Amino acid sequence: MACNFDVGVIYYPKEIHGRSMFETSRKTRFSCRVMKFSTGVSAVAANPVRTSEERVYEVVLKQAALVREEKRSSRGLSLDTKRTGSKSLDKSENDDVGMKSWNLLNEAYDRCGEVCAEYAKTFYLGTLLMTPERRRAVWAIYVWCRRTDELVDGPNASHITPKALDRWEKRLNDLFDGQPYDMYDAALSDTVSTYPVDIQPFKDMIDGMRMDLKKSRYQTFDELYLYCYYVAGTVGLMSVPVMGIAPESKATTESVYSAALALGIANQLTNILRDVGEDARRGRIYLPQEELKLAGITPEYIFKGKVTDKWRSFMKGQIKRARMFFDEAEKGVAELSSASRWPVWASLLLYKQILDAIEANDYDNFTKRAYVGKAKKLVSLPLAYSRALFAPSIVSKHTN
Repeated sequence: MACNFDVGVIYYPKEIHGRSMFETSRKTRFSCRVMKFSTGVSAVAANPVRTSEERVYEVVLKQAALVREEKRSSRGLSLDTKRTGSKSLDKSENDDVGMKSWNLLNEAYDRCGEVCAEYAKTFYLGTLLMTPERRRAVWAIYVWCRRTDELVDGPNASHITPKALDRWEKRLNDLFDGQPYDMYDAALSDTVSTYPVDIQPFKDMIDGMRMDLKKSRYQTFDELYLYCYYVAGTVGLMSVPVMGIAPESKATTESVYSAALALGIANQLTNILRDVGEDARRGRIYLPQEELKLAGITPEYIFKGKVTDKWRSFMKGQIKRARMFFDEAEKGVAELSSASRWPVWASLLLYKQILDAIEANDYDNFTKRAYVGKAKKLVSLPLAYSRALFAPSIVSKHTN
């Protein structure tokens, strides 16, 4: 997806021989589509150095392998059935300590649900269609991600140091080992012991927080791609093992995980485009410096926050790239289990409309914050629900 090019080229996902880049071999993954800026400059160069996409794809392959192994070991017994069965055995025990632990765990999951309902209302509503086991597990993942993000963006962010993130990573290792620190950790610890979730995406998200502490500029899109994976693409890799892939899906496990990764990248690129002005006031510019330079846009230009034809032209290219990542993501949403599709479709459709809002604001993301109004949200939810009802093969026909 994100190949390494010469200065200023915008990279896009591309279909190769009728397949997504995510489904191609590593040998053919160097093919990319480039778009010329208004200056007419365009260049492509081979780079033998491993790209960020290649590094991230190794995590995708590892997670996909875990899921395949889980399928083989389960011998046809669903995760929901196994989980319900194991909990039934726990509840049947007369041991008071065991019953107390069971009640505390239920309370921990309920607390996670409350946090999700407060800060991600639309997503929370969609999770109510999932099975109770999967719903609670997704809540636990959401809360951990939110707590991690709050370390560098929350009210105490100014006091966060690299050592604090090291301690947070140690907590992560401990909860994966079954030694949680608090109730929220306990919910996630239970989740990762039940579903085939790998620790690497969680560690990578913490690395994204480390980048935020020390980095305020990204020279190339390859650098930005890695950051977007760390802070957002990781969420998809954490969640798909819980959400599950539809039994009738003909897609490869790797392609579904890669599409989930694409959704995270698309969401984060959208965040960056929406928050250009807000980030600039904090001294941050997430847009690729090489692409800005080729377009004739300096950091001082962004700090002044003036919308010109030059800026509009640049933003059109950035928005086009984000939309192509969303298009890639749609192919994977259709492959998820039926009960898990709605919240993902809702998130995708709503985030995609933020790009429309930037355009409606005449590309003024310096002084205006693009958002999706309540009326449009209400229209999007039934649309997301209708798409979630289609089987994978039917959705593919509609989107291709």
